Parts: sequence; C-alpha cells; structure tokens
Amino acid sequence: MPIAVDIDVMLARRKMSVGELADRVGITPANLAVLKNGRAKAVRFATLAALCEVLECQPGDLLRWEADEPATADARTV
Repeated sequence: MPIAVDIDVMLARRKMSVGELADRVGITPANLAVLKNGRAKAVRFATLAALCEVLECQPGDLLRWEADEPATADARTV
C-alpha cells in the first residue's frame, strides 16, 4: 500500500506504549494495532486528530506516501 504509517516512530519519541496511546485516544488496542501495522483501509479524521493531539504531532508525522514498487517482469507476464 502506498500509504505508510509511522505511529511506531512517534510512540518511541514520546516513550509511550501502544496500550497507553489506545487508552488516551479512546480506541481499542486491537484497532490501534491494525492502523499501526498498515492493515487499515481507512482512518477517521476524528481518530487522526486524537492521535495527533495525544502524540503532539501533525498528521504528516504519522502518515506518508510511498510510491509502489514497479512490478517485476515475471509478474507482468502472467
């Protein structure tokens, strides 16, 4: 997926655990893990705003765009 999630980076900078962040944001640790591990298909702006408030950061500190890697020759010849 071309959107990378850097919640781990901000957690480390703030010396905060996933459980503490989930509690302070008001989401379950399981839902935070889905987002943190890049498996989420969407994120509500309210959740993003709460993450930014708790972590004292900007949305761009948590999310970034990465270009997809080009397909290999083998994948194109299917």
